[in-house]
Amino acid sequence: MDFKGFDRPDPGSDGGPRSVKVMIAGGFGTGKTTLVGSVSDIKPLTTEETLTAAGAGVDDLIGVADKTRTTVSMDFGRISLNDELVLYLFGTPGQERFWFLWNGLFKGALGAVVLVDTRRLDSSFRAIEEMERQDVPFAIALNVFPDSPRHPVGEIRDALDLPPHIPIVACDARDRASSRDVLIALVRHLQERAAAAREPR
Repeated sequence: MDFKGFDRPDPGSDGGPRSVKVMIAGGFGTGKTTLVGSVSDIKPLTTEETLTAAGAGVDDLIGVADKTRTTVSMDFGRISLNDELVLYLFGTPGQERFWFLWNGLFKGALGAVVLVDTRRLDSSFRAIEEMERQDVPFAIALNVFPDSPRHPVGEIRDALDLPPHIPIVACDARDRASSRDVLIALVRHLQERAAAAREPR
């Protein structure tokens, strides 16, 4: 895959690999920390804390009642897709009370993956709105849980009100190869956008 032609790459000062900041976003409990951990070449940095009684009535656990930990700041990982491109992955906190952190996390991001739990589509609306508000190109990753309903991609696109050019791919966030395929889909989307921007109008 040729990674030349990004609109905002950060080429290595010594001519080495280009580094790109990518956000991993989504609602509470959609698998962001899991994806970063499964695909990172390094031991990921996580800021998970145990859910306590203090969050009762504040944290929405509908659909994720078995969840015991949550990200309170961010996750961080790194993956080299090949000798030309390194992705630095920043996972956002999913709970509404930590959304104020998103503005700082998104600075300098070239693109994002929005993880979606098809059992709780509405949990990802806020993340998608934020991508559109900040004009961050993104791809949708449908994280397949054991009891996830299976819907045609067209129905998912309509339910999320997404235009045809936004990639939608299914994944298992626990699986490194599957998570890597999501990132490759995002990179291809970024390349297509950059190529379209260079075309004469």
